[in-house]
Amino acid sequence: MCGIRSLIASDLADDRGSSPVEFVLVGTMLTVLTLGVLQFGLSVYVRNVVHDAAVEGAYHAALADTSLKDGAARTREIVSRTVGDGYETEVEVRDTRVLGHDSVAVTVHATLPLLGLLGVPRAMEVTAHAPVESFD
Repeated sequence: MCGIRSLIASDLADDRGSSPVEFVLVGTMLTVLTLGVLQFGLSVYVRNVVHDAAVEGAYHAALADTSLKDGAARTREIVSRTVGDGYETEVEVRDTRVLGHDSVAVTVHATLPLLGLLGVPRAMEVTAHAPVESFD
């Protein structure tokens, strides 16, 4: 009985063959972590692009010689040019009043990317305002 215990104890103390297992476990963990950081960076980039497109569309729609439809078209154009033509966006442009001044609000509903550019539709909403320009 004592011989079996010492044999089992010596087998458990032996760490030969553990390096490949550790490499696979640590490599998998680092790969998942790296891909998660890259996906987070892509999500932040897409959010910034959509926000900048909304700001540009709001300022374009607020010009005295343009319409609200022009601002929406400009927003869609910027998003499709920077992120891609197949990227789903819904753009709403409306006249509002902010702090007592006439302004234009552009709201963009876009897909929140979770796996590459694939993700949850309409999960990201960005709104931008711009003061209305007039000839007065």
